[in-house]
Amino acid sequence: MDSPPRPVSFWEAFRFWLKLGFISFGGPAGQIAIMHTELVERRRWISEKRFLHALNYCMVLPGPEAQQLATYIGWLMHRSWGGIVAGALFVLPSLFILIALAWVYMAWGKLPIVAGLFYGLKPAVTALVVHAAHRIGTRALKNGWLWGIAAAAFVAIFALDAPFPLIVLAAALIGHFGGRLAPQVFTLGGGHGAAKQGYGPALIDDDTPTPPHARFSRSRLARVLVIGLVLWLAAMAGLVAAHGLQGALTQMGWFFTKAALLTFGGAYAVLPYVYQGAVEQHQWLTGAQMIDGLALGETTPGPLIMVVAFVGFVGGWVKQLFGPDSLFLAGAAAASVVTFFTFLPSFIFILAGGPVIESTHGKLHFTAPLTAITAGVVGVILNLAVFFAYHVLWPQGFGGRFDGVSALIAVGAGIALFRFKIGVMPLLGLCAAIGLATTLL
Repeated sequence: MDSPPRPVSFWEAFRFWLKLGFISFGGPAGQIAIMHTELVERRRWISEKRFLHALNYCMVLPGPEAQQLATYIGWLMHRSWGGIVAGALFVLPSLFILIALAWVYMAWGKLPIVAGLFYGLKPAVTALVVHAAHRIGTRALKNGWLWGIAAAAFVAIFALDAPFPLIVLAAALIGHFGGRLAPQVFTLGGGHGAAKQGYGPALIDDDTPTPPHARFSRSRLARVLVIGLVLWLAAMAGLVAAHGLQGALTQMGWFFTKAALLTFGGAYAVLPYVYQGAVEQHQWLTGAQMIDGLALGETTPGPLIMVVAFVGFVGGWVKQLFGPDSLFLAGAAAASVVTFFTFLPSFIFILAGGPVIESTHGKLHFTAPLTAITAGVVGVILNLAVFFAYHVLWPQGFGGRFDGVSALIAVGAGIALFRFKIGVMPLLGLCAAIGLATTLL
């Protein structure tokens, strides 16, 4: 533990990012917790302070922060291709799984066996989010002031229904002025010494110099922005040429580009916008189908915003884009188009903005607002856990019955996570089996 781990090859990292794509359950909170366990604690590829520094940047971007964090770390380790591979492999397994599940859903309807699996998975996901909120909170909330910011953020979003961007802005302002008045409160990684003793030196440690490819230059920034814009224009031009301006695929590309730039606060912040556009405006799917898609998104690996792939698949199937004999092909094509336009901005944000962020280590005027934002996000994650618990334990609302079996599964999953440190995959497998047995019996 006294020496840093050996250098990691591109292909060794490739295998890890591929594995992460299949085990990244639990929404952003669970996914960030998995990455912290694997990359900071176990493999020691990056120090906790550098990990949190990157995470803070991803938290303030529109888009899925866990996928962007994987892209950032992959880029820091192995240049642009490392970031592209890490970010793409975080998404692709989820895309393929959702296409397969959406096909089963559209072709055969709601099978009892699928309903049973979901019945056990939903309480497990709830426990995972609670566990992740605890883990991130114990790392990020180093003092009473940061605990107060987290509590205020929870009250703001839970009781006052405050929009997530407003919470981020308020936390950033508190950190900006607090960093000047009480800098010791907002020093990033205030308790890092203890953590470092526990994990040992990292490959990219606190004092590791920024690698040459991650240093800021105006020419590189311009190149990344131009490449990103050309990719978007080429894809959109291809859709317009093939389907026209009013074609369903063209409309999906434009709509989900806008959605990608509005996803401050993760998937739940943008779902009302997606619902309004996909269900009410374009009628790509019904409200009930949207809810079923969200259940699939919650219980498959990858970012929760991957529910948009389900929306695209159902829309392509319903609109019969390639005729009544090619429904699966239409759905798969639409899901792929939607995924491309949803995630392209995330790669541009990281590859363009990463060098700027790497130049800000130890600069309190920059890190203090981000430290406060991280504290606020802990409160938002706790609100997500409450949201999940409400829908799992009272599926028909508070006026309906309390689901005691789901409560027992959730409590058991929580004990397994907190007390016995069981892994994510065994936990989800066990809970799915319990849910299936309960439903069939």
